Amino acid sequence: MHPNDLQDDDCFALRQASRHISNLYEHYLSEAGITPTQFSILRTAGNCPSLTMARLAKAMVMDRTTLLRALKPLLQRGLVAAPSEGQSHRRLRIVLTRSGLTKLDEAVVYWGTAQARFERSFGKQQAAHLRTELFRMTGNVSEE
Repeated sequence: MHPNDLQDDDCFALRQASRHISNLYEHYLSEAGITPTQFSILRTAGNCPSLTMARLAKAMVMDRTTLLRALKPLLQRGLVAAPSEGQSHRRLRIVLTRSGLTKLDEAVVYWGTAQARFERSFGKQQAAHLRTELFRMTGNVSEE
């Protein structure tokens, strides 16, 4: 294998596919005024009430600095909150607000359209297999 052969470069292939799929979801989720990362944060917060920053960062496979950057617009728009009562900085909790739940309900429709389009073009079974393998690769951290 030659070091410049992109056909054998797993990292390149994964990053290229990630950008391709992200662009598809960005196109649809922009109609709801959020990004795919923001959607994932809202959905994770909706599934895990009173989620700590550490658990959210682990589920998103993001470092805390990147996560804080992604959370900032959601906090400013009142879609998530970080209630301060009885919390230390290390155990900061993120909760989905009523506005966040409304936004998530709106965005799920656009996400569903993107998901259906991806599955039509890639194949429903292939997409399910891909998800299984990708979650296996990351140790299913989003399922904890």
